[in-house]
Amino acid sequence: MRLDLTTLNLVLAVAETRSITRGAEREHLALAAASKRLSDLEARLGVNLFDRHARGVEQTDACRALVRHIRSLHASLHALESEVGEFARGIKGHLRIAANTGSIAECLPPDLAAFSQAHPQIRVSLEDLTSSEVQAAVAEGRADLGVFTPPIQDNRLTTWRYRTGELAALVPLSHELAGREQVSFEDLLAYDIVGLHAGAAVEEQMRERALELGRTLNGRLQVRGFDAIAQLVEAGLGVAILPAVPAARFAQVFKVKVLRLDEAWATRDYLLAVRSQDVLPHVVRRFVDALCPGQEPMPAALTNPSRTIPTSSTAKSKA
Repeated sequence: MRLDLTTLNLVLAVAETRSITRGAEREHLALAAASKRLSDLEARLGVNLFDRHARGVEQTDACRALVRHIRSLHASLHALESEVGEFARGIKGHLRIAANTGSIAECLPPDLAAFSQAHPQIRVSLEDLTSSEVQAAVAEGRADLGVFTPPIQDNRLTTWRYRTGELAALVPLSHELAGREQVSFEDLLAYDIVGLHAGAAVEEQMRERALELGRTLNGRLQVRGFDAIAQLVEAGLGVAILPAVPAARFAQVFKVKVLRLDEAWATRDYLLAVRSQDVLPHVVRRFVDALCPGQEPMPAALTNPSRTIPTSSTAKSKA
């Protein structure tokens, strides 16, 4: 079945305007021609895309699925146009990377800098997303590679173990826990928690662990960015759990104390992921080889690899 871009753009326009008339106007089509395109497409697909009413149209579930693919196609076409156009300026590739906040704060920047220096003709762009958003972006083709923390939630990904990191607790210098060198997660549950926005890997992990302990996570404040967390902790608005590397940096700037988090899950892996495909694009392959040299992909059936299989000697040397 062949689908033309004009008709797909019309579907998207009608879905977004909730009107065949306005959708046709947006795509510069006559109303009769637009209606015929939609009817022909519905006949070819064997489904209704819109429920038609006197005041307009509503998307069916089939239409919502199609619209997701159309938007993904638009993103791919935009990336194609941008990347091909860059060849005229001497750029030989464009690498779109999505990464979670922890990896950006803890380990990714030096590797991105080294890769860019070694491959100056490859343009690298980076987007900060939650771990679940990273996986979706890579699986749907909106990013070429992703860096995130487990669990793996999408079976369309091929993954490598990239780095190992540690979580630590952060408390104000004046806090009653500040005289200790380490704390358990249960110790922290007695206080208000300052954390990242909902959906961030650390936040989801804390909620799961609190539930296992039969306790309530007092998530008083949620912000975007570890620096904001450190400032709120310094102000005495709560305690926090965040990656140990940025926590140590904040302890040099703010009046906060870093405590070792005495939990097995405080040690966690960062995974590098690509969308599963028979042959990786050359630029993507170069990046994978640079960050995970000599490693084979992790077993596809492994859904929560954080501490369940041995770390390779290569991964250990990069931790």
